[in-house]
Amino acid sequence: MFLIAAMTTTNAQVYLDPQAPLEQRVEDALSRMTTHEKIKVLHAQSKFTSAGVPRLGIRQLNMDDGPHGVREELEWNSWKAAGWTNDYIVAFPSLTCLAATWNRDLSALYGNAVSEEFAYRGKDIMLGPGVNIQRTPMNGRAFEYMGEDPVLAAEMVVPYIKAAQRNGVACCLKHFVLNDQEIDRFSVDVTVSERAMREIYLYPFWKAVTDANVYTIMGSYNYWHGAHCCQNGELLNGILKQEWDWDGAVVSDWGGVTNTLQAATGGMDIEMGTGTDGKIKESEFTYDDYYLGNAFEKLIEDGRLPVSVLDEKVRRVLRVIFRTAMNPRKVIGSQCSEAHYDACRQIGEEGIVLLKNQPAAGTAKKKAKDARSILPLDLSQYGRILVVGENATRSLTQGGGSSELKTLKDVSPLEAIRNAAASPTTHHPSPIIDYAQGYASGRALYNKVDKVTAEEQARLKAEALEKAKTADLIIFVGGLNKNHRQDCENGDRESYSLSFGQDELISQLAAIQKNIVVVMFGGNPYAMPWLQQVPALLHCWYLGSEAGTSLVSVLTGKTCPSGKLPVTFARRYEDYPYVKYGAEAYPGVKLPTVSEAGIASKVDYREGVFVGYRGFEKNNTAALFPFGFGLSYTSFSYGKPAISRTADGWAVAIDVTNTGSREGKEIVQLYLGEQKPAEQNPIKQLKDFVKLQLKPGETRTASFLISRSMLQTWDEQTHAWVTPAGKYRAYIGASSADIRGKADFVAD
Repeated sequence: MFLIAAMTTTNAQVYLDPQAPLEQRVEDALSRMTTHEKIKVLHAQSKFTSAGVPRLGIRQLNMDDGPHGVREELEWNSWKAAGWTNDYIVAFPSLTCLAATWNRDLSALYGNAVSEEFAYRGKDIMLGPGVNIQRTPMNGRAFEYMGEDPVLAAEMVVPYIKAAQRNGVACCLKHFVLNDQEIDRFSVDVTVSERAMREIYLYPFWKAVTDANVYTIMGSYNYWHGAHCCQNGELLNGILKQEWDWDGAVVSDWGGVTNTLQAATGGMDIEMGTGTDGKIKESEFTYDDYYLGNAFEKLIEDGRLPVSVLDEKVRRVLRVIFRTAMNPRKVIGSQCSEAHYDACRQIGEEGIVLLKNQPAAGTAKKKAKDARSILPLDLSQYGRILVVGENATRSLTQGGGSSELKTLKDVSPLEAIRNAAASPTTHHPSPIIDYAQGYASGRALYNKVDKVTAEEQARLKAEALEKAKTADLIIFVGGLNKNHRQDCENGDRESYSLSFGQDELISQLAAIQKNIVVVMFGGNPYAMPWLQQVPALLHCWYLGSEAGTSLVSVLTGKTCPSGKLPVTFARRYEDYPYVKYGAEAYPGVKLPTVSEAGIASKVDYREGVFVGYRGFEKNNTAALFPFGFGLSYTSFSYGKPAISRTADGWAVAIDVTNTGSREGKEIVQLYLGEQKPAEQNPIKQLKDFVKLQLKPGETRTASFLISRSMLQTWDEQTHAWVTPAGKYRAYIGASSADIRGKADFVAD
C-alpha cells in the first residue's frame, strides 16, 4: 500500500518509476536518503540479506548461494536450516561440467533455468558463477569453476550471466581474484606476474564485465599486493571500477572485510558475513557493528571521509536493487519444473567426457577394423551386471561447502541403470543388476570426515571382488565426492591419487572381469594407474539431480558423447607446470610471524602464463588426456583450413565431416601462436571454438574470425595491451594436442 500511495504523490518520486532512466532513479533515491539509511544498505541485515529503505519503499536485496542451484533456506540469523518444506530445488550440473560441454547455447539455457529458480524463491542475487582458474588439480573448489583456460571460462560464463540477468536476477561473479586454492585462503598473499594476472586470471572477469555487464562481483579472501582482495583499492577501484568502467556493486565474501577505512576507501560496497560466519558467537555483536556500519558512519559524520565516498557506494547498490528487486520485468520463475530437469539432463549429457573406449573382451581375435568398442552398452546382452562403487548411490548434490543443495529428487546411477535394464522395449530377458559398494568414504562433517575403519573397507572390497566373479559386465562408479579434502570448500585435496583404495579395487576388478566400464565423478583430474586394464572410461564431473539419467543416456548410446576436457589430466602430479617450483608455488610458504595486515603465508605463481596446457607444451610434457580432449561414438575428419584477410582481421574456415555411422557433435577448437614463439610466449593459446552437430556423412564448415585483439599480449613495461607485429599461425584441432590443420598469416 505504501508503494502505491507513494507513486501517486504530487512530489514526483522518480526512483519509483520503472520507466524512468536508471541513473535518474538512482540519483532521485539517493537525494531522499539520510546518511544512516545510506549506511544501512551497505552491509548485511541477516545472513543472506542486505537492507533496503523501508521509509522510501526501497526493497532489500535477498541473496543466496549458487551457482548450481538455490541453497536451502537458512534461519535469519544463524547457519541452521530453517526447516522449510517448500525449498527443494533442482541441482544443476557443476560448472566444470558446463565448461566441458563447450556449448554457449547450453550455458544460456543453464543461466535461464537456474535464475528462474532463484526468482521463484524471491532471490535477487545469485552468489555465482565462478571463473577462478584451475591452475592446480588439488583445489577443493575447482568443481565450481570453469577449468584452466581463461578464454573458455569467459566464453562460457557470458551467456550464463546474460540469461540469468535477463530474468532480473543478478549474478555475483566470484571470487575476484586469485582465489585458486583453499589452503590458507583467508591469509595467503598471492604473487603473480602482471602479464599472467591480466592474460590468465583477470581475463574471464573482464569479459563478464565488458560483454555481459555482470551486476555484482564477489571479492575473494586472499591477498594481492599485500591487501585483502575484499578491500583492495588497486584491484576494486583501479582495475574494476575505473579502468573497466564497471557500474555494479562489489559484495564481500562472507567475513572478507577486516578494516573500516580500507573497506570504505578500497572499493567494497556490500559487506556480508562479518563476525557471523558460524564460528564466532555473536552475543552482543549486531549488524550495525559491521565495518561498513556504525564505524563508517562515524567517519562520515566526523568529516574524516567525504560524503562522496559513501554516495558512490550507495549508487552502486541502488543500481542493483532497481535492476533486480524493484525490476518490474523480473520473472516470477518456477521451481522443480520439468523444463529445468530437462535442462539439467541436457547439460549433463553434453558435459560427460568419454576418455577411453576400446573393444570389449572376446574381440581380440577379430580384425581391428571389425572390433566393436565396449560402449555404447546394450544392457540386454549381459546376463548379470555388477555395479560397484559408492558414487553409484551416494548423493553428490550434498556437501562441498556453500554450494550444497537440497534437492527434490536425485536420480542415482544405480537407479538409472536398473531402470534402463528393466526397459520393456528390449527383446531379451532383463539382466540381473547387482550392487556392491566396494569402498566407503565416510560421512562428511564440517571441515572433517568420519573415517571408515580398515576392517570395514576390507569387508566392502572383498564383497565386491566376490560378486565380480559371477558378473558378465562391471560398471565401476567412483571418483571424488564432496567430503572435506575432496571437492569441497575450505580444504584442498591431499593426494593426486583417488582415495579410499579405489585404484587397487579397480585394478583387481579388471583382473577378474575384462568387461569393465569405469565411470568417474569429480571436479579435478586424478592419477589412473589402472587405465591400461580397462577398456572404457567416462568422466562425469557432477551431474546434478539427473545424474543417473544423463549417465545412462551416454552409456547406452541414446546420447552420443560430445564433451571435451576443460582441464588437462596429467599422467603424474609432478607434470603440472607449477610443481617444479616447489611449495613456494603451491600451496605456499608460511611466514615466521603473521603480518600486521593478517598475512600468514605467501604463494608465488612462478609458472606465469604457462598454466595448464600452455605449460605442458612449453615443458614438452605429454598429458594423459590433453586439454580439449574427448571421444565420440562417431568419427570426424577435417579438411584443409583456408585463411583470408578481412577488414577486421583474418577469416579462417575448415570443413568437418562426420565419417561415422551415427549423428554426433564435434567441438572444433581454434588456437593461435607465433610461427616461431619467443621463449616467454606459449606455443599456442585457445582463442575460439565452435560446436557442430553432424549427421553421418554430413559436412559442415567451422568458421572463425581472428581479430587483432586475439593477438594481444600484456606489456609489463608500458602496463598496457599491445599487438606485436609478426608471423602467426592458426591451429585448428580436436584438442590442444590433436591439431588437424594449420594456416599462417602475418600481422603488421
